[in-house]
Amino acid sequence: MTSLHLSFYSAFTLSGLGLAFHRTHLISALLCLESIILSIYVALAIWPIQTHTPSFNIIPILILAFSACEAGTGLALLVASARTHGSDHLHNFNLLQC
Repeated sequence: MTSLHLSFYSAFTLSGLGLAFHRTHLISALLCLESIILSIYVALAIWPIQTHTPSFNIIPILILAFSACEAGTGLALLVASARTHGSDHLHNFNLLQC
């Protein structure tokens, strides 16, 4: 395993662990999700270079577009929750009270 692979795997794993264990604020959960998506994007963008394929791959661009949509939706939810609940603490949200 090269150091490049190790850095991608460790970035993905640390982001997943951050999402699993540090869920006190919505903004920290959104940042962990964004870092997971960006590590997937970088891995998919570097993959054709490492396999020496000359073809252009559209999948990293689609991942980046979905990541931008996810970030916009997450920030909209953050603003809406801060306006309705007064904070972005995840323990304040109760989905059964809707």
